[in-house]
Amino acid sequence: MTTDLTARMRAVMPFTAVLGASAVAAEPDRVRLRLNWDPTRCTAGGMLHGGALIGLADAAGGWNAFLNLPEGATGTATVDSTTHFLRGVSGGHVEATARPLHRGRTVIIIDTEVRDAAGRLVCRVTQTQAVLR
Repeated sequence: MTTDLTARMRAVMPFTAVLGASAVAAEPDRVRLRLNWDPTRCTAGGMLHGGALIGLADAAGGWNAFLNLPEGATGTATVDSTTHFLRGVSGGHVEATARPLHRGRTVIIIDTEVRDAAGRLVCRVTQTQAVLR
């Protein structure tokens, strides 16, 4: 994790600071964000809340889409997001890795995997981002 990259992310996406996310890497082919397990981010039974997982994945996907904007575009907006949860997380951390599936003129589709500290798939998110001009 880089402190400078995390600071830049939080300046552009303030919700990532509220969430407690840290930036690991940000390149057009891959964005990686990390979220540590914390009891304040949990639901019943000490499980990391699904909203925290989706928030992390959405931030990673949005950043990845932004890094893949075509020339002349000003930003993106999520128009569709599908999440499949596969397991709970009761400790450690999770990392969201977002990669582009499609880099188009009008939409960008991003696939994000969220894995736990052991590398097990926790959830998978596919987002469609509209390209704004």
